[in-house]
This record gives sequence, C-alpha cells and structure tokens, in this order.
Amino acid sequence: MASREGFLTEEQRETMKLATHNAEVLSSSPKSPTSLLSEHLIKAPAGGKAATAGIVVRHVRRSHSGKLVRVKKDGAGGKGTWGKLLDTDGDSHIDRNDPNYDSGEEPYQLVGSTVCNPLDEYKKAVVSIIEEYFSNGDVELAASDLRELGSGKYLPYFVKRLVSMAMDRHDKEKEMASVLLSALYADVISSAQISQGFLMLLEAADDLAVDILDAVDILALFIARAVVDDILPPVFLTRAKKTVSETSKGYQVIQTAEKSYLSAPHHAELVERRWGGSTHITVEEVKKKITDLLREYVDSGDTSEACRCIRELGVSFFHHEVVKRALILGMEIRTAEPLMLKLLKEASEEGLISSSQTAKGFSRLAESLDDLALDIPSAKSLFQSLVPQAVSEGWLDESFLKSPAENGDVAVKDDKKLRRYKEEIVTIIHEYFLSDDIPELIRSLEDLGAPEFNPIFLKKLITLAMDRKNREKEMASVLLSALHIEIFSTEDIVNGFVMLLESAEDTALDILDASNELALFLARAVIDDVLAPLNLEEIGGKLPTNCSGSETVHMARSLIAARHAGERILRCWGGGTGWAVEDAKDKILKLLEEYESGGVVSEACQCIRDLGMPFFNHEVVKKALVMAMEKKNDRILDLLQECFSEGLITINQMTKGFARIKDGLDDLALDIPNAEEKYNFYVECAKKQGWIVPTFGDGLLNPVAVS
Repeated sequence: MASREGFLTEEQRETMKLATHNAEVLSSSPKSPTSLLSEHLIKAPAGGKAATAGIVVRHVRRSHSGKLVRVKKDGAGGKGTWGKLLDTDGDSHIDRNDPNYDSGEEPYQLVGSTVCNPLDEYKKAVVSIIEEYFSNGDVELAASDLRELGSGKYLPYFVKRLVSMAMDRHDKEKEMASVLLSALYADVISSAQISQGFLMLLEAADDLAVDILDAVDILALFIARAVVDDILPPVFLTRAKKTVSETSKGYQVIQTAEKSYLSAPHHAELVERRWGGSTHITVEEVKKKITDLLREYVDSGDTSEACRCIRELGVSFFHHEVVKRALILGMEIRTAEPLMLKLLKEASEEGLISSSQTAKGFSRLAESLDDLALDIPSAKSLFQSLVPQAVSEGWLDESFLKSPAENGDVAVKDDKKLRRYKEEIVTIIHEYFLSDDIPELIRSLEDLGAPEFNPIFLKKLITLAMDRKNREKEMASVLLSALHIEIFSTEDIVNGFVMLLESAEDTALDILDASNELALFLARAVIDDVLAPLNLEEIGGKLPTNCSGSETVHMARSLIAARHAGERILRCWGGGTGWAVEDAKDKILKLLEEYESGGVVSEACQCIRDLGMPFFNHEVVKKALVMAMEKKNDRILDLLQECFSEGLITINQMTKGFARIKDGLDDLALDIPNAEEKYNFYVECAKKQGWIVPTFGDGLLNPVAVS
C-alpha cells in the first residue's frame, strides 16, 4: 500500500492492549476506562493527513464511503463500524446504569413456548358451544358449530362433556342435552362415537359422584333415554358391563338403567317425560299453532312469512292439517279464500307441502263435510268448487277427482260406518301402545263387530307403529301374531299388507325409510308364521310391476333368505328388551329349572313376564316340554296351564312351540327314546285344555296314549 495512514505502530498496539485490559478490570469504577487511555494520546503517524491530527484514533473510524465517522466510546459499534476492538468470547459485564448502556448489547435468550394439545383446545371449544346451546336452545346452530370445529375423532369427548355439564344443571338442560344428541345422531355423530362417549362417562362415574348428587341415577337415566331415543343400542349395556369393574359406580349406573328404567312398564313414556319433555309438542299444540299462523296470515297477507312459519313448525308429516284448516278458514271468511288458495299454491310450488299431504288434507275435509255443513251451510258446494280450481292450478293431483278413496282403502265417500271404525281403531291402537294389553285389544275389536274391516286395522296398526319407536314396532308384530288364528284370517293379513304396499310411495313422504320398515314387517310376519313364504308371492302378484311396493316384497324375500334370518329378524327391533336370543334362551332355561326344582307357579309366571319377549314365548313352551320329557316330571305342564289361563302365552305361541318340538323329534329321540310317545300325549293334553287348535297335527303323527 502507498500509504499507511490510520494504522498503528507496534508500540501503539502494546499500549492499546494494556489500556483495554485495565478498562475491563476497572469497568465498574466511577471513572470511565477512557481516562486511562487519555494518558496515552495516540496519534496517527507523521505521514498521516492533518484531518485526523490531534484526534484519538480510537474514536475515529473511516467508513467504506471514505467519510470519517465518530463512533461510540470504548469502540463498541456505531453505524458502518466493525464493533468493539479486540472482542473476545469471554464473559463481559453490562452495566444498565451506564449512561452509554445499549440494550442491543444484551445477549440473546431463547424463550420456550408451550406446545398446544389439540384435545385440550377441542375441549375448550366444545364447552363454549354447549354453553351457547343451553342459552339459546338452537339445535341447528350447535350442529353447525360442531361441524365447523371438525376433529371428528374427538366427538366422544363432546358426548361426555355435554352429558356431564347437563348432569349438574336443571331438568331443562338435561332434556336439551338428550334432544341435541338425538338431533346430532347419524348426521354429525355416529352410533359408535355416542357409545364411546357414554362408555367414557361410565368410567368417570366415580369422579362424577363426588361433585354431583345422585350422579348414578342421573347418568342411568341419560343412558335409558339414549336407548329409548334409538341412538344407543340396548346391547350397549351388556357390553359395557364387561368393561367396568363390578365395584365401580359405572356398574351401578348400568344396573339402575336396566332395572329401574328400561324394565319398567311403559318405560319409554316414563323416561321421555322424566325431565318434563320441555321440547316435545303435542298434536293439540300443533293444531293451535297452525290456526294462529293462518289467522295472522289473513291479517298480514304476507305469504312468505306464512310459509316460513309453516316450515318452522317442523311437522312435515302433519301438513295435511295446514291444508284442511286453510280451506275451512277460507270457507268461514269468504274474503280470505283467495289468500288461502294463494298460500297453498305457493307452499306446493316450493315443495313445502307435498302432493300427498295436500291430497290427504282435501280427503280429510271431504270426510268431515257433513259435520262442517252444520256450521257452514254452503260447505259442500264451496268444496266442490275448490277442488277443480286446485287441480287446474296444478297443486292438487288429478286423481283426487277420479277416486274419493283415501290411500287406496276399500272405502266409499261419506261412508259413516268406515269413518267411525277408523276413529275407533286409532284410539284402540294408541291404548294398546300404552298398556300392552293384547286380550283387551281383542275384546275391543270384537265389540266393534266389523271383521270386514280387519285389513284396514292391520294397515293402520303398522302405519302408526312405523312412525314410532322400535318398542311400538315390536308390539305391533307381537299383536299381529296374537290376532292371527284368534280373529284374523290369513286373507285379512294378506289384504292388509297389499293396502300398505299400494300406498308405500305416499307413506314414504311422511315416514323416513318406510320401504325398509315395511320389508321388516313382512319378513317378521313370515318368521312368526303369520304368513307363509308363498303369501309373499301372492302379495307381489296383486301389486303393479315396477312399483315401490314390489321392491319392498323383493327386499322381504332377501331378508328371509339370509343366513340366520330367523334370529336377526326377531331382534330387528330389540325384542322389547334388546337381549340376544341366546341370552333369552339361557334365562328361560334357568327359570324352568328353578320351577321344576320346587318353585312357585306365580313366581315363574312373573319371570316369564319380566323377560318382556312375548313373541318368543314359544321357546318357553318348547323348553318346558323337553324338560318334562327328560325329567319325567309332568308338573311343569301346570306352569303352561297357568300361563295360558293368564293370557301370558297365546294359542299362537303354544302352537308354535309344539310345532318346533315336532320338527325336532328325530334329534330328541336320540336322547329320549320315548320322545314321540310323550309328545303325542302332551298334544292330546293340550287339545283338551284348549292350548292348541283341535286340528293340530292331524295326519302327521298317530297319537299313542301314555299313562
């Protein structure tokens, strides 16, 4: 280099090292380290420029642009500088009280942050959703928020949190929690996730009992309600017993749910109303709401608002009542007729009121015209003018003009006898669903004295059952078995199913999954020997080809042809208790053994009644007869006599039990050599007692008297 200006000599470097060392030692003294350097004024060599003469080199640096820059004291930093001279890796002390303190000189520190657990975040979010739901009662909003939250794998925790929060609140929140679970079932939360959530609650029952009074009873009621609402399978209780300790509160919960709630008479109604059923709405309340909204519509004339109110009712299956009441109101207030017709037309075009519900509303009004004419003399003429207008505008099906019959029933317009019969049987069926009293129902039907309408009774029975829970479906099948042989002929049953299948498309508009439900009823009738498999072909032959009813018959055949069809179809609606067939067989065997070893007849009858499976009583008959053969003790026949006298076991179930023994005689003879002789003796006894029909077994076996 041509010039060495700005560089230090060796002597100057030695002086600088000494000064720096002293500065580090005395940095905490009141004196600044620069005082030490002031004694050694370091100047540039003689060859340097005058611009730097007399300035301490330490505080002057030349930037890359050639400008002279004055830097911070002690040589530490400054824009365009290389930092402190002779920086070392050793620890240095920073005095925050120093006037020249620079926070930038502080050493960096790594600050740790907590890693978020997704489950913890999910739990916090669902608490907010549940609290909001308890405040506003908006099921749709809660479902939407839960969908947006995602994390489907954590949904069992939502079930657990919802129930546990409701358990510590009033009955209103408990009812709301049960309603929300029913609404979320299948659409948002799967059956398996609900089961997992309740299993988690059972495992946490001991902890819940510490904070919540009567936690065992409340949780048992939640589980019973879930079973009644068909969102939790009855077999859940059996499986859960295997996963919780017998000494735990969870086990007590299961026992309470089984014994105190699900085994009680009319348990479904009791469980549903235990918390007041605040979200339920009766038929009368719906009718009042419909009348109020129609009268408001007459005053306002706002069709869109009226449609919104109809939609908010959430009773699409009851829209025929809207049609009927709108037409009546139009007849009562003549100036309101154009408004009512406009509303019905718009509701039909929007798909709010289905064509089936519209036709049903007109049909119901047609049936009540005689009574209506007492208040509105011109009712018949007004109705006759309304029908063509509705048909011409396209919101009433043309078939209504051709056939006054309702839903394919063998009915005649203004047939008072049929109308009265239909009203009576609806009451009878509702009473049966509440009382489960088959003999009383049969007496009521006999009092009506209209056996020609038996097919209509069957149609109404199954239609009402389809729109209810599994308990009522099971009761309808059991009743059908009892009615067969007693007062219904096979022809009545065939015609009743034909009526059902002919109206299957209309039924499907009001009842979800109607086709599958009808197929199960048909298959169950075959399994219960109410219908023969050939009757299915007869029913199919009476239906139009390629209609939904024909598909239902085909589906029923497929169900019957499946492997283990009998047991599966018998359990399709839970059999009243949800027990597996093998469990029921074990219980029947135990109660018969207890009776045979010296038990009391009344106690044995009560045990059979407690099984809650009247459709399966033929198994009681079969096992009782086999036990009598094996033990050579005919005392057990006294039990069958008592069961028959009380109406606990019907003729149909007796006949079926004897028939099953007859079918298995060859196998029985391997263990009981005189099985056939014993069987013939029991058949004769049964005929004398009236347990089975006198013609049973004629031509199949030669009765041999056995002393």
